[in-house]
Amino acid sequence: MRIRTFRFATAALGTALGAVAASLFALPQPAALAAIPGESNGGVRVMPLGDSITDGYTPYPGGYRVNLWQRLAAGGYKVDFVGSQTNGPAALGDHDHEGHPGWRIDQLDANIVSWLNSTDPRTILLHIGTNDINQDYDVANAPARLSKLIDDILRTKPNVQLFVAQIITEQGEPHATMVNTYNAAIPGIVAAKGSHVHLVNMHAALTEADLADGVHPLQEGYDKMAPVWYNALASVPASLQPLPAGGTTVVSLRAHADNQYVTAENAGAAALIANRAAIGLWETFDEIDLGGGQVALRAHANNKYVTAPNNGTGSLVASSTGIGPAETFDLIHDPDGAVSLRAHADNQYVTAENAGAAALIANRAAIGPWEEFDQIND
Repeated sequence: MRIRTFRFATAALGTALGAVAASLFALPQPAALAAIPGESNGGVRVMPLGDSITDGYTPYPGGYRVNLWQRLAAGGYKVDFVGSQTNGPAALGDHDHEGHPGWRIDQLDANIVSWLNSTDPRTILLHIGTNDINQDYDVANAPARLSKLIDDILRTKPNVQLFVAQIITEQGEPHATMVNTYNAAIPGIVAAKGSHVHLVNMHAALTEADLADGVHPLQEGYDKMAPVWYNALASVPASLQPLPAGGTTVVSLRAHADNQYVTAENAGAAALIANRAAIGLWETFDEIDLGGGQVALRAHANNKYVTAPNNGTGSLVASSTGIGPAETFDLIHDPDGAVSLRAHADNQYVTAENAGAAALIANRAAIGPWEEFDQIND
């Protein structure tokens, strides 16, 4: 008979026992591993967040984090895993995490603000919901609890890059079906949360044959999880880039070409153009100080960075998830009090083309009226 480690008789018992599940249910670990402290290599702060599957429960302390760390190191990324917990073998270069055996969504949510404020992660890897199902804890409302957790994360750290996993399978019914039902709700939740929240289909990576006890992965299963996380991170370059150290100012830009405000047209889906008479969400940008007179602009319309695509030959558009040369501009303060932007993509000035009737583009060698903007600090 297979034992399901984290199934409790009632929700009340689940609530009481969830907080102490690590001590009641965790298998013994070698003493040499238990005392390993967490480290920081000064890299981008990444928080592995979840339950025992994040912790690495069963005789595989570190879980997917071991193989993920190794992949990130091999890829040339400097990453600082963060969290209040620590465990794992020497092969894991950074042992910090926020995986809590036996915990449900609501228990993470009760602590998330303090954890985020303590560690200030750039990126979060969230795999949670297994214990809501195993404890039969109001499973029908588990997606709503996940949605609230995501909201609380974004409210506390609006610039975080959050990866939300559809959880791995369980062995046997009704739990396998319950997992499928819960997972089916996650894409819609993620899609409604904005451009900083990303769906990860972890469920497809493992089968029941990859489970050690019907719930937790074998080492081979954890090793299948790692490349899914890695590929998700690599697909969002901003998730592996630190936030700029400089300050951020909320601004709007009014073009001298036509005295209209620059807008991220169609909620950022279309090119920037100076054709608005008033300031609204689409006309508002975070101006991020990159140092040395350089800035990046992040549109409030979709929370993406303004880029000069195709080496500056394309119209400016808010479509980038990270800051690179194409998203970097020299901010030039003109003698008349206006500002101009020179794109690093081609070293040309941004112009409100056709007296503001056409999209902004970086294709001017000198500053004239079409290349000047009033910067309004909101």
